[in-house]
Amino acid sequence: MLDVSHLTKRYGRQLACDDVSFHLDEGSVTVLLGPNGAGKSTVMKAVVGFLRYEGRITAAGLEAGSAEARRVVGYVPELPALYPNLTVSEHMDFLARAYKLKDYQERSRSLLERFELWEARRKFGDELSKGMQQKLNLCLGLLPRPRLLLLDEPMIGLDPHAIKELKAVLEELRAEGRTLLVSTHILDSVELLWDRTIILQKGRVRAAVSRAELEERGESLEALFFSVTEGLEPAEAPREETP
Repeated sequence: MLDVSHLTKRYGRQLACDDVSFHLDEGSVTVLLGPNGAGKSTVMKAVVGFLRYEGRITAAGLEAGSAEARRVVGYVPELPALYPNLTVSEHMDFLARAYKLKDYQERSRSLLERFELWEARRKFGDELSKGMQQKLNLCLGLLPRPRLLLLDEPMIGLDPHAIKELKAVLEELRAEGRTLLVSTHILDSVELLWDRTIILQKGRVRAAVSRAELEERGESLEALFFSVTEGLEPAEAPREETP
């Protein structure tokens, strides 16, 4: 579904991503882990097509950033980017028109109700609390049911009910065969959700393992994360090459 091959991105002299390669299978949930500044958001933005970079990225065989790829890729950014003069409902309508969605109203209402925004549907973007903005951010990303959904730190700022609902929605999407890439630096937020993990540090892939591989080794995700990022870090951890 998603192939990232030798992704390299520089911001001036700063190397944000250093020859990053990985592959996501269709219908899987992959967690992109790493400390702050590891390059997670840069990877996400490159896949969506927001950045210029070296290397190659394809989603469902389509070049990242192309009009065709944008029809199959969804994105929930870390920071909501809402329009202050649109209401909650108008945000949903605007996105539906952008994706040319049909008969979306029932799903739109269902998402707003699940994330406790239905009663606030007539509030403008700049009237929402930070938590409500993040919940609307999620609803907008979930509305089109993309084949590949990228979520950058999606649980930051959410209340316990919203976290529970988001986890349930992600499980539903996986059951539908959607492919999910979830970026986070909070290990507890992704417990039980992931099929595979990719750990970044200083812009490089330091580990790429499946849940089954980790369980076979008798190692926890937390132990792997800290051994890679703080402990006996391999000088040259294996990089997952795109087939």
